Amino acid sequence: MRLPLLVLLCSGLALTLAQHNPHWWGNRNTIVHLFEWKWTDIADECERFLGPRGYAGVQVSPANENIISEGRPWWERYQPISYKLVTRSGNELEFASMVKRCNDVGVRIYVDVLLNHMSADFDGLATGTGGSVAEPAKKSFPSVPYTAEDFHETCEITDWNDRFQVQQCELVGLKDLNQNRDWVRTKLIEFLDHLIELGVAGFRVDAAKHMAAEDLLFIYSSVRDLNINHGFPNNARPFIYQEVIDHGHETVTREEYNELGAVTEFRFSEEIGKAFRGNNALKWLQSWGTDWGFLSSGQALTFVDNHDNQRDSGDVLNYKSPKQYKMATAFHLAYPYGISRVMSSFGFDDRDQAPPQDAQEQLISPEFDADGGCSNGWICEHRWRQIYNMVGFKNAVRDTELTNWWDNGDNQIAFCRGSKGFIAINNNLYNLSETLQTCLPAGEYCDVISGSLVDGVCTGKSVSVDGNGYGYIHIGTEDFDGVLAIHTDAKL
Repeated sequence: MRLPLLVLLCSGLALTLAQHNPHWWGNRNTIVHLFEWKWTDIADECERFLGPRGYAGVQVSPANENIISEGRPWWERYQPISYKLVTRSGNELEFASMVKRCNDVGVRIYVDVLLNHMSADFDGLATGTGGSVAEPAKKSFPSVPYTAEDFHETCEITDWNDRFQVQQCELVGLKDLNQNRDWVRTKLIEFLDHLIELGVAGFRVDAAKHMAAEDLLFIYSSVRDLNINHGFPNNARPFIYQEVIDHGHETVTREEYNELGAVTEFRFSEEIGKAFRGNNALKWLQSWGTDWGFLSSGQALTFVDNHDNQRDSGDVLNYKSPKQYKMATAFHLAYPYGISRVMSSFGFDDRDQAPPQDAQEQLISPEFDADGGCSNGWICEHRWRQIYNMVGFKNAVRDTELTNWWDNGDNQIAFCRGSKGFIAINNNLYNLSETLQTCLPAGEYCDVISGSLVDGVCTGKSVSVDGNGYGYIHIGTEDFDGVLAIHTDAKL
């Protein structure tokens, strides 16, 4: 029997308010999206790199069975066929092992989950990565099982300002589940509960705006608490962040979902891209955050790019513009706004391109060069020194305020994070050469962009801070990067 909506809203609100907590270890506070990686490789990466470098968590690709599509494009992962935990990334045992190994080194796992739909039309029988078969055209998915009555009526989205079409018609032909049906809710809750049982910390909910908020409230409120055997406290709720693309003029808005969990702040991605592409002066970033029309900091999942919009033309930056991308990421991780996620991509020349794979169309593992970067089709931005050292910066300055903003009236900016960190950025075509207030105690500090503090020595630039907190800052137009960053954990 369904609860009356008012009762559901009242009982669910207290639970959903807790679903904004990512359950990070210590001072860690950055998620990385290891897009399309295998489970065994993610487990290895947690132990050898992510844990030691202070990453807080990993967003993993969808874990449940999907159709096998010709050429194995990345988007086949978003065409589910059952809730078996078998994909190109690995099977359930490998998934469970990954979650445990990552939790053991303080790196949380967040799963990209597909609650809105099943696979789109397929010629005849579709075969899944776990051996299941289905007839998507008939809305027949026997391995769940779902039948036609578990879906909304077939219709296309032609008007994105028509709530009925957005939430009950088929997104790019994907068979649209009816989350108001008890059976559908039951199967979705069972799926999420199983992932929680295996130790995950939360979920990225794909296509959330295509589902009614009251249906998601019921589902979120019904899932179990996190598994205490994986280091979570009693009564801890899963962290939920929801994909809601809202450019400010949609009928279905992010404000319908932000109390249920965090929401992906796509405007952040677009505006930061405009700024660092030179289409908006960096001086205006002083008021970054809610003054720009963004969600409140604790409700916004923020990113420079994600696996979808990095493939689109426009203002969004990606790895193909590395200098600007690293500057934007440094600002993202230095400025105290949002729940930060960084992207770790594979190289692509067209939008549908498959991740790196062998002749049998199986995923291949990343390989690493002498500097620790990836070298065989994987981009691995999270292993770029300028990015992982800014993750360390963000950890070092956690819970401090932004102070002492400086700019040159154009595209050179600098600011402090309390008395723990300082960053300067130069996006002009001339040198930044200034004596600036760093807010740091007197001493010699390593710039974590051009190098690191290794065995008591700076491998890149250094900055001498005097007894009044001032230091001479130089970022030349010839410099490889347009950023300089120092913090208390990088003091000689």
